[in-house]
Amino acid sequence: NRFKSFFCSSSRAGCYHQVLCSLSVFLLQLVENEEQFQQSLADALVEESSVIVNVRLAKSLPVPTENETSRPRIDLVVFIINLTSELSFESAEASLKYLDCGYFLGKVCFLVTNARSVSVPAERLDAVRKLAALFHCPLLFVEDQTADGVASAAERLLTILKVAAGHVPITTSLYMSILAQCTVPPDIDQPSFD
Repeated sequence: NRFKSFFCSSSRAGCYHQVLCSLSVFLLQLVENEEQFQQSLADALVEESSVIVNVRLAKSLPVPTENETSRPRIDLVVFIINLTSELSFESAEASLKYLDCGYFLGKVCFLVTNARSVSVPAERLDAVRKLAALFHCPLLFVEDQTADGVASAAERLLTILKVAAGHVPITTSLYMSILAQCTVPPDIDQPSFD
């Protein structure tokens, strides 16, 4: 992981200004069982020059308890789900129970890859949509095979991360969560005739 350092100073604001400057460092937790897309997305997020992003990677939750008291706050937890893998979905689903309920107030996001693959069963896509709707979380579909797709995914996550961390005026993470939450149509359990 790369860490970008910065310096903030102000002769008048003193300590308060230092606190505000330290708040412009974002902490993002990426959770992916297979770790295929995780590293390239983390690299794209850290390379973003307009903000400082510290990315933590995990295969699943809970994270180890060592250094728990000195662990900084996490602004956004992103579950990456590869739709071509049942294990990826099951791992994300099992990890959810280890999150504090406060995270479901706008600080959790599901990021889905390989949704266009013909090998993805419709039931798995429906299960992911139901999971995101159940927890009132945004559900993003991204392309992980191209550099442009990774850059686009990073840009979309940074937008959500800024809101979740409280850096967008007049917008809270709870408000954004309500606007961007995944909804499930009432007929999702009905058979499809496509």
